[in-house]
Amino acid sequence: MKKNTIIVSALLIAGLAGLTGCGNEKKSAAVPAINLDNMDLTVLPGEDFYMYCNGGWKKNNPLPAQESRWGVFDKLGDTSLEQVHAIVEEVMATESEPGSIAQKITTMYKLGMDSVKLNAEGAAPIKEQLAQIEAIKDGKELAGMIASMHREGIFPYFYTFVDSDEKNSSMNVFTLYQAGIGMGDRDYYLLQDEDTKAIRAAYEEYIRTMFTLAGYSAEQAEAGMEAVLKIENKIADASYSREVLRDTYRNYNKLTGRAWAKENSMIDWNTYFEALGMAIDDDLVVKQKDFFMDLAKTFKGVTLEEQKLYLAYNLISAAAPFLSDDFVNANFEFYGRAMSGSQEIQPRWKRALSTTDGALSEALGQLYVEKYFPASSKEKMLELVHNLQVALSERINSLAWMSEETKARAQEKLAAFRVKIGYPDQWRDYSALEIKDDNYWENIRRANRFEMDYMLSQAGKPVDKDKWLMSPQTVNAYYNPTTNEICFPAAILQPPFFNPNADDAVNYGAIGVVIGHEMTHGFDDQGRNYDKDGNMNDWWTPEDAARFKERTDILVDQFNAVEVAPGVFANGSFTLGENIADQGGLLVARLAYENSLEGKERPADIDGLTDAQRFYIGYASVWAQNIRPEEILRLTKIDPHSLGVNRVNVTLRNLDDFYTAFGIEEGDAMYLAPEKRVNVW
Repeated sequence: MKKNTIIVSALLIAGLAGLTGCGNEKKSAAVPAINLDNMDLTVLPGEDFYMYCNGGWKKNNPLPAQESRWGVFDKLGDTSLEQVHAIVEEVMATESEPGSIAQKITTMYKLGMDSVKLNAEGAAPIKEQLAQIEAIKDGKELAGMIASMHREGIFPYFYTFVDSDEKNSSMNVFTLYQAGIGMGDRDYYLLQDEDTKAIRAAYEEYIRTMFTLAGYSAEQAEAGMEAVLKIENKIADASYSREVLRDTYRNYNKLTGRAWAKENSMIDWNTYFEALGMAIDDDLVVKQKDFFMDLAKTFKGVTLEEQKLYLAYNLISAAAPFLSDDFVNANFEFYGRAMSGSQEIQPRWKRALSTTDGALSEALGQLYVEKYFPASSKEKMLELVHNLQVALSERINSLAWMSEETKARAQEKLAAFRVKIGYPDQWRDYSALEIKDDNYWENIRRANRFEMDYMLSQAGKPVDKDKWLMSPQTVNAYYNPTTNEICFPAAILQPPFFNPNADDAVNYGAIGVVIGHEMTHGFDDQGRNYDKDGNMNDWWTPEDAARFKERTDILVDQFNAVEVAPGVFANGSFTLGENIADQGGLLVARLAYENSLEGKERPADIDGLTDAQRFYIGYASVWAQNIRPEEILRLTKIDPHSLGVNRVNVTLRNLDDFYTAFGIEEGDAMYLAPEKRVNVW
């Protein structure tokens, strides 16, 4: 499931960066399909397949001090960032016209790199905004300030965005979504284990530090910390759990803004909507209705002064990565070191580049594609996608547990998939985005307003189904249920995911599984709730829905049993959609590969490995990673994807063909009794 995120600063914490274009034919570097040095042949595949495939990679790629996790995805993302860096350096070396893309890229990047200017400014760039917050006199002005902050990509209390109406997917609708807690997940506020308590203590100190650096006295900083935690604890108590957030139907409540303003008293909604340009009688979707209703009750015990301190903290913390070094370092100490275990902050050029990329992503993306993405890759991907669609169709037809009626609907949905590969057909227009040589934070504000204003302008209008939700330079892929589309940005279409010089078995095991994974998302525990047109619509017979749940419950239990850290277990319900998609991707890609051999001689062994073995090694190798203990705990709370080792070992234990390929037998650690195995799609 996707949810729009527009705040530029979020890219520094969560994103992999990127770059642009299309045209010239580029040669891909010769990269071996399977590098035996990445494997650990002292480990038997039946004992630990993940280490058998990746033990050498883990040894040869230790965690950099700046990283909390370092894997194949991260390493490729770093390569993408280096490529964008080269592009930016080229842009900066040329004369640029005022208002041009080159001027905007150059100005934004140089401001991020100017440590002398940033350190001299200190907290000055946010002083005026803090004064505006302090001047708030009543609830009406409070609601206006919340709207102003939301428009600039800072989200106290809740998110606001415009997205497809899930029951009328051809139209956009104004949407409200729970948010407002600085540690990102409700468990950090509710759990009582020692690790969580230690993070809470570090968070208290971080809040005090933010207030102090912004010029508040020690007494004011203490009061600010108490106010922030008072409010954030209330928000955490009201927040839906990760599992409930996956309940598609519970997270859809549509009404008009006028009706919502009458029903909920959390803030002055009339003022809020007006400030964002939403007509009071326009449609509105409230994703977590109970969240807002609960806060309306509990906030009666929160004073205006406490709310002002909470807003001030949200501003200071959001701005911290873009201010002087004392702010930047304090932000890293909590979010980088305490929460994720990173030992060093990213170098300034990476931080400045990520911010520039966040503000001008498609502009840089266009340049990236022109320089790094060969047209032949797009052509071969289209062929692979077609082959995967055929294989998934065959898989659907062969499902013994699904009725013919539901199969027919599933086939309709599969046939209606929209496919996006490499880059958008039409690039974003950045002419309305003003980047000036005043200060870094002011440009962040302008960039966020540019994004939010564009998004808000789409409310009540038809959905632009040609719009991309990731830039070409992003090392990732996605499925969007409301447009029923799969998207593969250019940056992921390179080794080890996609290797034009590799044998087909490895490509099907790597990028083929990625394609099948995204396709299967259309039929996972959430995607299955949307029809071929992207509308939330129950197209299943009750009997088929029950049989689907029987299978997915087994998968939930398998992952729930995995201990990711002493006394901490994976969350099979939270990760169910991704686990279904991993398994589906493997089954579909494996069938597609076998179909591709029809009428051909089976490929010879390479390095003593059969083509079936190379397929599974190709899959496992893309999940190679080293990861810090702190990051394991954090991701288990917030990430709907399972950890890399479990995406390999737990998923593969359900595939009969995997046992055949490697001769895995009862008594091997990778062995799971046939009656305990489950295939969903």
